[in-house]
Amino acid sequence: MWTVCTSLNLTANGYFYLFICIFSMRWFGFGFNGFGQLIAHVQTATEDKTDAANEIKVICPTLVNKSVKKCICGLKASAELKQIRASWSRRLSLLEDGCGVFLDGFKGVSSSSNKCCGFVEQSRGCKDAANSESQFTLAFQDRIEVWDFERSENGPVWSVDIRPSVETSDSLTKLPLVPEGYIALKPPFYRPLSPHLQAKSLALGPEHVILLSATGAVYTWGQGSHGQLGHGSLTSEEEPRAVEALWGVPMKAVSAGGWHCCCISATADLYVWGWNEIGQLGLPSRGVRKAQKQNSHDRALQSQDPNVKPGDEPTQTEDDKEVFISIQAFPALLDLNPQCEIKAVSCGSRHTAAVTTEGNLYTWGWGEYGQLGHQNVLSSDEPQCVEFFKERHLHVTDIVCGAWNTFVAVVKQEEMQKSPL
Repeated sequence: MWTVCTSLNLTANGYFYLFICIFSMRWFGFGFNGFGQLIAHVQTATEDKTDAANEIKVICPTLVNKSVKKCICGLKASAELKQIRASWSRRLSLLEDGCGVFLDGFKGVSSSSNKCCGFVEQSRGCKDAANSESQFTLAFQDRIEVWDFERSENGPVWSVDIRPSVETSDSLTKLPLVPEGYIALKPPFYRPLSPHLQAKSLALGPEHVILLSATGAVYTWGQGSHGQLGHGSLTSEEEPRAVEALWGVPMKAVSAGGWHCCCISATADLYVWGWNEIGQLGLPSRGVRKAQKQNSHDRALQSQDPNVKPGDEPTQTEDDKEVFISIQAFPALLDLNPQCEIKAVSCGSRHTAAVTTEGNLYTWGWGEYGQLGHQNVLSSDEPQCVEFFKERHLHVTDIVCGAWNTFVAVVKQEEMQKSPL
């Protein structure tokens, strides 16, 4: 995708000139690739085959195809990738200029379905799109459609016509929000929302929801068994309830993971809450520390350390006296080291990623499939900078976490530095 910015400048002799800066945005992916949703599986050796093809674990950030060929009125054209949406087994690529969407990953049970893989013909002209394991949503200027991946009938399972307007057009960029409600992960797909909530954006976990209002207030509801609602308890809520611990602290972005939530304040601080069993909150985790000690023990065995014998348990250390957090039922302020401002955050099933205003990517949590981007399969309960992008002078602009993988949008730092903005 090309990102364009302009600047009007006055010369010494009184003439104006227009400075145009074009950013070429690229998308990288890493983590779980079991269905080819990150990098398409290759049946035979071809020139397009990469080292990551057919791998379940892609531990090195790898360029995702940013361009696909589509056919419009018999003419071939290049459609640049604008945004990525990810579920556990599929990746939805939203193309620019209303060209439509492209699906990669699990092809589904029904081999007759033409919506499970490749370009989605029904999506031509859509302004936004989102997907889950069972369906995908298309937002057009005048309507919203929900399509079932496995439905063979030629038609959406739910649709609604809307009146084109400035207000409606803005709401289309914030799926799963739709006029007067939102699209859920399970039937009934459409769920109404009270107008008094003034919903600005909304994120869905498997069984819980987090909503950001126009005033910066945060509401949550759904399952609360792991503290993911942020109300200080493990109880569930059937209706939206304000997160009182954040009252008076305006927020500007929210994200929902498998059993945890994150939000960014208007002052670029990051708040986290919910389950921390594998460090997905960036707080001390017993599971992570235990795994780290086991890894050190295994490495000592492989190096034939005379002080370590097969069958021995890892030795106890001072870390065993540390206070670990399994569930954080109230929002907690998370500081990155060094301290920095956060501009974007995304939650996976059990990992989290954040982008700083300086364009650096930090990740933490479960890393079994390489989804943390550190080119290993280790988990971490401390936010760590992904050096891959820094080393290549790439400025991270956006982040999208799938359940077990991560997608990152970047531009070259020199392009950012040349920008007049």
